[in-house]
Amino acid sequence: MPVDKLRQTVLASLMAALTAVGAYIYVPVGPVPIVLTTLFVLLSGLLLGSRWGLTSMAVYLLVGAIGMPVFAGGRGGFPHFFGPTGGYLFGYALSAWVTGLVSERSRGLLVIEIAAVVAGAVSIYLVGVPWLKGVTQMSWTKAVMVGMVPFLIGDTLKASAALILARAVRPILNRQLQSPAMENEQR
Repeated sequence: MPVDKLRQTVLASLMAALTAVGAYIYVPVGPVPIVLTTLFVLLSGLLLGSRWGLTSMAVYLLVGAIGMPVFAGGRGGFPHFFGPTGGYLFGYALSAWVTGLVSERSRGLLVIEIAAVVAGAVSIYLVGVPWLKGVTQMSWTKAVMVGMVPFLIGDTLKASAALILARAVRPILNRQLQSPAMENEQR
């Protein structure tokens, strides 16, 4: 396996694990809890780009589907994809991909990275709210009031934190790591 692919695989796995950790930090407020996972979903898109951000969330969803306790409150299992939070779970994959896609074109411009996290957060709602409405048979107004409005302030804070973390961590990740033996060969 080439070094770059191995590095990206490790980073995608790390982001999937951090997303799982974020699911343990939750506040039940109805059928959809407040969780910290959104921070790591957006961060995976910002740091890994569209392909590897999506891969990271696919790993997270697969691990949860097979029953590992990685979803909100330490739950897991395939049936969660058919409950009120299923759309939000699928929205994580879309969000990481969209965030990564926009961020890849940012060239480091903060305004474009802000657009990336906004688009990523909106992606979660675009899948999650209709899914919530369909599963619970709520009206559109109630689905929005239950499945989006309570999360807007927290998601704004998590998106801001993701931007700050990405801008701090990205230079470290982009440094080329060379072993002393490789440095000696270049001399």
